[in-house]
Amino acid sequence: MKLHQKKPSDSRKDVVKSLAETELHITAEMAIDQHKINKQMQEEQQPMVAIINSMQHAVIVTDTHGCIQFMNLMAEALTGWYSKEACGKSLAEVVQLIDKDIEETIENLATLTIVTGAILHLPDNCVLVAKNGREILVGDYAVPVRDSNNNIISVVIVLQEVTQRKLIESQLLQNAFYDGLTALPNRALFLDRLKQAVERSKRRIDYRFGILFLDLDGFQEINDRFGHAMGDDLLVAIARRLESCLRSGDTVGRFSGDEFAVLLEDIKDINDAINVAKRIQDTLGLPLTLNGNLISTTASIGITINQGGGDQPEKLLQNADAAMYHAKQQGKARYAVFDVIVKHDSQE
Repeated sequence: MKLHQKKPSDSRKDVVKSLAETELHITAEMAIDQHKINKQMQEEQQPMVAIINSMQHAVIVTDTHGCIQFMNLMAEALTGWYSKEACGKSLAEVVQLIDKDIEETIENLATLTIVTGAILHLPDNCVLVAKNGREILVGDYAVPVRDSNNNIISVVIVLQEVTQRKLIESQLLQNAFYDGLTALPNRALFLDRLKQAVERSKRRIDYRFGILFLDLDGFQEINDRFGHAMGDDLLVAIARRLESCLRSGDTVGRFSGDEFAVLLEDIKDINDAINVAKRIQDTLGLPLTLNGNLISTTASIGITINQGGGDQPEKLLQNADAAMYHAKQQGKARYAVFDVIVKHDSQE
């Protein structure tokens, strides 16, 4: 019987074939294992993704290059971008932020966070420009995510629309510091600005400011004759006229009823305050037509100016108030200067 012997070349082919089959088998096993790992990771991540998607805040995750890796449903709704189209793009392209106080665009918030290595909070008046161009007031922060070796591996950006909150804050501020009828600063806000003026006078020896205290003449008679609704309309009209007599840096406030106060910033001397008082009296003296009725009114005005760093805000107001009562005793449409009254009384 004759045996068949393989050629050396056939043996090499068999070895190569065997190795290829083995490599293919190993590759297949690795692919299956990787699929199992990926599936396991997805299953493990699903609860976390579900939690993040249920949040009422927009959550965006970026890599260390500032490119988006994940966006939750709220982030999609806020920005107008779908996660699948945003992933891989630069954060700055999808999340366009503008600091409205200085009208400057905020660069990629993720890369800024990585550079600083700290939590970055958005400025108070920050606007997000959505994909459709809509501007949305937003707040919150960006935080770096670190591994066990304290290396930054990603950045999480949390955003929420604060339009409603800002409106509520604005309304609370309006209610706390502004008169509900005339929209002028109330006594609390006027006193705060007066305190600031006093502090400036302590730092600047040559800084002068004046205070005018006004009380309308015959306002009660107008209320009695035409009714309180007409009286309110008159107070609103008076408020606008007072504003027209002042510079933008000055303050006019309503204290109560028909009492108003004026803070004149950075004046030269008492004559500047007197000139404003005269201008106010001339303006208020012009007849007003309200609801078909011609109404005329005047005001008694008390004037005082600061004397130096030892001034007390409440005392300055009291001095202006005392001068106003002195003017009213002399008749309608008059003004009186507190220092002049004090000198006159001391001479008697």
